[in-house]
Amino acid sequence: MNWKQRALGILQKGGLARPAFHLYETLRGFTGNSSEKVDLNSEPLAIPPARLRFKVAGDARASSFLDGGLKAATSLRSIVRNATDLELAACSPLLEFGCGCGRVLRHLCDVPGLHGCDYNRELTEWSARHLHFAQIAANSLTPPLPYPDAAFGLVYALSVFTHLPEPLQHAWIAELVRVLRPEGLLVFSTHGEFYAPELSGAEQALYREAKVVVRIPEGAGSNLCNAIHPPAWVRSRLCAGLEELAFQPEGALGNPRQDLWLFRKTSASLR
Repeated sequence: MNWKQRALGILQKGGLARPAFHLYETLRGFTGNSSEKVDLNSEPLAIPPARLRFKVAGDARASSFLDGGLKAATSLRSIVRNATDLELAACSPLLEFGCGCGRVLRHLCDVPGLHGCDYNRELTEWSARHLHFAQIAANSLTPPLPYPDAAFGLVYALSVFTHLPEPLQHAWIAELVRVLRPEGLLVFSTHGEFYAPELSGAEQALYREAKVVVRIPEGAGSNLCNAIHPPAWVRSRLCAGLEELAFQPEGALGNPRQDLWLFRKTSASLR
């Protein structure tokens, strides 16, 4: 356990982890435009302020925000194309669950029928004002979503289930399946085998027993909460009833070292 983890443990015991992390995010946001290597005025779409960039990506630099979002969008296109021979447009309408301030959405503006949602109102308000090619909605930290059954052909969630405690992960998978049409596709990322060596002895024991490990669950929905997913747990517990089409260890480019999954909704998914 490194010094950051020890410090978080102390703050967590005192009930101070979440406010301390909020202060950390705010302070880091002030340093986002230093030493930038991109011309922010040359971008065709508005770029969110540094504070919002850090909140969604853990890095306030605009260059990192743009590059990471492009890589994530490319990974999404690739896993769908390679597993199904479909382009994203054929899956329209699409929903990004946890769209934040458009880090990935901005790179999919050519895809028709784009929707995005997030529980952070500040992020969704920014996206609604500036990303007019997509329909943006707000949701709560817990289901339901403001959409009818079978509304989407594809739902993706990048670096979202990595920051939810186990009960919320199950609840949200069920909700995303609800809004998928029959044969619809679900793409999401997880922390996997790469992070196992960083776990404590007790956490590694859980991980090797194919149980999800969640740190600081009271930080649900933020980068403070951190979930590490054994692939066997994803298959047998989180996504039981879904058809696995693809699994790419560390394949979620733009979301460093996260695994990328593609599942399909089938008749067995209807619970």
